[in-house]
Amino acid sequence: MPEPPMQRPIAILGAGVLGSRIASALLAGGHRVHIRDPSADALTTAATYIDAHRAEFEALLPASVATGPGVYQVFTSLADAVRNAWLVIEAIPEILDLKIATFAELDAHTPDDCILASNSSSFKSRLMSPGVQPARRARVLNMHFTMPPGIRSVELMGCGETDPAHFERLSEVLRGCGLIPVTARRESTGFIFNRLWAAVKREILLILAEDVSTAAEIDTLWTEMFQQPHSLPPCRLMDQIGLDTVAFIEDNYIAERGLDGSMTVDWLRERYLSTGKLGLKSTGGGLYGPPATTSSDPSSSTPAQTLYILDVGLGANIPGTTPLAQAGRILSFHRTTGKMHPLVTGQSLPDGIAYSPSAGRIFWTNMGAATSTRDGSVHSANVDGSDIRTLIPTGKVHTPKQLTLDEIARKLYFCDREGMGVHRCHFDGSDHEILVRTGSAAERGDMTRWCVGVALDVGAGYVYWTQKGPSKGNQGRICRAGIEMPVGQTADTRDDVEVLLEGLPEPIDLEVDAPAQRLYWTDRGEHPVGCSLNVLDLGDRGAGKKVLARHFHEPIGLCLGEEGEVIVADLGGSVYSVKGGRKTVLWRDEGCYTGIARG
Repeated sequence: MPEPPMQRPIAILGAGVLGSRIASALLAGGHRVHIRDPSADALTTAATYIDAHRAEFEALLPASVATGPGVYQVFTSLADAVRNAWLVIEAIPEILDLKIATFAELDAHTPDDCILASNSSSFKSRLMSPGVQPARRARVLNMHFTMPPGIRSVELMGCGETDPAHFERLSEVLRGCGLIPVTARRESTGFIFNRLWAAVKREILLILAEDVSTAAEIDTLWTEMFQQPHSLPPCRLMDQIGLDTVAFIEDNYIAERGLDGSMTVDWLRERYLSTGKLGLKSTGGGLYGPPATTSSDPSSSTPAQTLYILDVGLGANIPGTTPLAQAGRILSFHRTTGKMHPLVTGQSLPDGIAYSPSAGRIFWTNMGAATSTRDGSVHSANVDGSDIRTLIPTGKVHTPKQLTLDEIARKLYFCDREGMGVHRCHFDGSDHEILVRTGSAAERGDMTRWCVGVALDVGAGYVYWTQKGPSKGNQGRICRAGIEMPVGQTADTRDDVEVLLEGLPEPIDLEVDAPAQRLYWTDRGEHPVGCSLNVLDLGDRGAGKKVLARHFHEPIGLCLGEEGEVIVADLGGSVYSVKGGRKTVLWRDEGCYTGIARG
């Protein structure tokens, strides 16, 4: 690939619906784009679309993309449009002779190092290249965009002579534009998804032709099976069912229809079943490999892929007849199976949760139904929801919020919002004390004093917390103090409180990655700075603050995953994974999620 590509244009041939969208995605990623169409009217329409939809495509960008939007020019001349291009993507009508002629013209007018890509969904790029010089064919491939910004997938496929190095490099470019590239390992008519969709269509038409069902019934079944928040995609579903069961079912179809099973069930038995790979029920795993391992604590059988999530009870999933003080739930979500299960119900606005491997228990806070009274509480239970214990009863705290644990000292820390303080106690609730108090009873209405999120860096000896300020008021703070009280001082008088950040929209929960010295937090304030996941480099507080991901629906809880992953829950009913600048939905329904912890 030419270096650096940003200094040279990408040429799009065809200013139709897809051509306009392809150009918009590349422009959002900061690229120079030339759009060519023989019709001046089509170019005007494309320019109107691009200018009107910039925000939609920029919203797809990973948080790590720091380049500004790119610039574009329109051309009616192909030679002028591609003169200095490093990549050309043709999006012209699906007429093979026209594509062959276009590729031959491109070979004559583009630089020798230019990559020639076709957006065709039906023709292999091999078929388009008879007029392309043999030396150029290492740079010929398919690059099929589906329909951005709604559908972000892009399928890459070589012509049989394509240099494999181009696939990863082009994938990096596409990911930087907020798109999702997938590469076919070999030439395949229909690429990947169209082959899958073709099989579904064929079977649906057969069901209809045999008068087995109706279109409406088929769509109802499809929605129920594959479009629910807990639905599994097909390969994970086969692993859950069991690959041996999948094979037995396919045997029936093969026998009844006289099908050839050599590339389906025979392949499955040879590749997987013969080696003991039966899916989730086997230690060898299945299509997705071995199932999740257990927690690092040998005494715990909690899967490492388990998340504990709090549903505060304010979502559309709760019947209107359920009293607010009984609508909250503690849920477990298994990332491998995609299943969500209730563990504890009947809670009064639960907000913060933490998991202790050493105790084998979950700990959570309930805010209580009325913020004007001291009816909050703190509880714990076994990881299956049994043996519920009240650690801090109502009457002892106002509105306990987010929660974190010190495994070594076996203490839990939580913030009391209207109580304006940071608290801690032992795992059994004993030795309850206030570490920091940010205001007096007379100042309870001052939201800048309300403490919400809490995190620990035990090794460095710090406790961190947020003071959220008024709703979306840009008066939020992140503070820290020593875990231990200075000698002779109190929660009201301690002088080691340090303000790390201020003027934030509305900071909520916190997590510290102690080895990396990074502080993460959610902010439920106004877009674009609020409704975000953020990070601060504690070693470079002046320049180390940045937004990792945006466009949540009032994010609340977060926890750290593995290898740079951050998991976020929001009040809009979603749980997200954020890693490497990409935000992925793990779960979405009509719940209202606050705290989240990793098993």
